[in-house]
Amino acid sequence: MARAHEAGWAHGEGFSRGPAWLRPPEDVNALVPLLWSSTARKTDDGALEVGGVDLRALVAEHGSPAYVLDEADFRSRARAFRDAFAGYDVYYAGKAFLCTTVARWVAEEGLSLDVCSAGELTVALRAGFDPARIGYHGNNKTTAELRRAVTAGVGRVVVDSFQEIERLAAVTRELGATARVLVRVTAGVEAHTHEYIATAHEDQKFGFSITSGDALDAVRRVLDAPGLELRGLHSHIGSQIFDTSGFEVAARRVLSLHAQVSSELGVTMPEMDLGGGFGIAYTTQDDPSDPAQLATELTKIVEHEARALGIEVPELSIEPGRAIVGPAMCTVYEIGTVKEVGLDAGARRTYVSVDGGMSDNIRTALYDADYSCTIASRRSEATPVLGRVVGKHCEAGDIVVKDEFVPGDLVPGDLLAVPGTGAYCRSMASNYNHALRPPVLAVRDGAVTIAVRRETEDDLLRTDVGA
Repeated sequence: MARAHEAGWAHGEGFSRGPAWLRPPEDVNALVPLLWSSTARKTDDGALEVGGVDLRALVAEHGSPAYVLDEADFRSRARAFRDAFAGYDVYYAGKAFLCTTVARWVAEEGLSLDVCSAGELTVALRAGFDPARIGYHGNNKTTAELRRAVTAGVGRVVVDSFQEIERLAAVTRELGATARVLVRVTAGVEAHTHEYIATAHEDQKFGFSITSGDALDAVRRVLDAPGLELRGLHSHIGSQIFDTSGFEVAARRVLSLHAQVSSELGVTMPEMDLGGGFGIAYTTQDDPSDPAQLATELTKIVEHEARALGIEVPELSIEPGRAIVGPAMCTVYEIGTVKEVGLDAGARRTYVSVDGGMSDNIRTALYDADYSCTIASRRSEATPVLGRVVGKHCEAGDIVVKDEFVPGDLVPGDLLAVPGTGAYCRSMASNYNHALRPPVLAVRDGAVTIAVRRETEDDLLRTDVGA
């Protein structure tokens, strides 16, 4: 076990030479296709091209750092889930990344949309998204938020507490409306993922416990509320999951509750949502399943459990977010400083400082997440060296890529690109140190479209009303 260090995890024992799985590449310029969007490639002179756009030209026109969103890749992944899960309702999880442009792409590819805040609902409605195809999540929805959701006509509200059931019932009475409801349940499954993104174990904030009886009680309360139409149960076991065994246990427990509601309360719920959380490859140690494989395995699990319980399979839905947008985006930075640092026993590490950091990608600091990177502006013939890509913020934990082999001749002005930044990077971006959040630039067929513009100092000062 690594000893804790007062400056943070990245400085403790065991981190000085990189993880055991990381090996020097044969070609430091080469891309690992699994980590990148489908149109990403290196040109003959080593520049990274995405969607037919040379990132050197993109940065020259739009600046850095910048999120680069591969439209063709995003649409292809959305279609892959839609087609593989034919017969399911596929909801794109907007919390991973949502803007007006993305909401329109989701609609055009025939997916539904999951939102979890008033802001996300606002974006969806601005995009012209059909409210009937919107699901509304959240563990602490206010009365005002519920009123807006019901008024807008969202297709379903996923209730998460007894107080929310009361609030939603009051709203429907006030508006003379009916809300279609799913009850979020916790199945007691410990997903093999980071503690903060495992969401089906008992000791956390989401949902109603099946084992305690709260879930059945919540179903009763929904049934007793005249303005609420019970549609089914919702279960989400976590994020960045590669092993479907967790889904198997969850499906068994949720379907058992589904059968219990039918036998004890005389109500057959027509729907069940299996959630999302499907993992992607951030580094070469990750081995995600493709949508077709996931669909086959999840369908087999549900059909087997339903058969064992002697019940019909309900209408199923899933909520992929990261698995669609994660690999479709990369972040391009400009290098400002390269520093070689001596470690113990004669080892050395190269610290590569870029013009972004934890304000545009907090996941490394928050979740101990791993990322990869590549030089994006030229070809290098230098020997690879162990590097750590860090940001420009006044924080020791401001790390973008903990460990990666980078060209030994990196210099200020070189461009560096990090793949797999589509999920939760822009969504969780901040103005830490009063940084300006980068733009999201959609690329396709050699053209660049600004989906989200870069923040300006005027944006930063607009809410600062002090004299």
